[in-house]
Amino acid sequence: MKHDMTASRPHRITLRFLAEPVDVNFGGKVHGGAVMKWIDQAGYSCAVGWTGDYCVTQYVGGIYFLRPILVGELVETRAQVIRTGNTSLHVAVEVYAGDPLGTTLQRASHCVIVFVALDHQGRPKQVPKWSPSSAVDVALEQYAVRLLDFRKQLDQEMEARLKWLDEQRPDNLSRINA
Repeated sequence: MKHDMTASRPHRITLRFLAEPVDVNFGGKVHGGAVMKWIDQAGYSCAVGWTGDYCVTQYVGGIYFLRPILVGELVETRAQVIRTGNTSLHVAVEVYAGDPLGTTLQRASHCVIVFVALDHQGRPKQVPKWSPSSAVDVALEQYAVRLLDFRKQLDQEMEARLKWLDEQRPDNLSRINA
């Protein structure tokens, strides 16, 4: 029997580590792909911590890279649940970085990730409800709802464009192969 621990489950998590030489790109800064990996790891840790179940990434939207991260900097990824649906949850992730000998970190990146909780058969399952407890939480939840509506609109537009491209491909391929 599973004990319900949602009252004591954290809805936010912070991970800290040093940016390593293996993360560097050809420009001498941390590779954007490494930052994206850290974002996904922090988001996943937060989602699993909240739900108590295996979760998969369904959507990552609007990753903003605000400043480069340097090798040797202290990196802090902060993730928090900002909205729950029936089987999914939105997690806001912020990445901060700075001199490990200093006292402040600067925001380097942020985004919102949608995760879906899965049962043992790999089917979506209900997630524990999260409710905002502060004015900031309410604003973040409203932001997640706006993103959800915007994402649906973008998806419809993209599907229409892809359909149009698919309809154009046979003519394009015949000219290329001729």
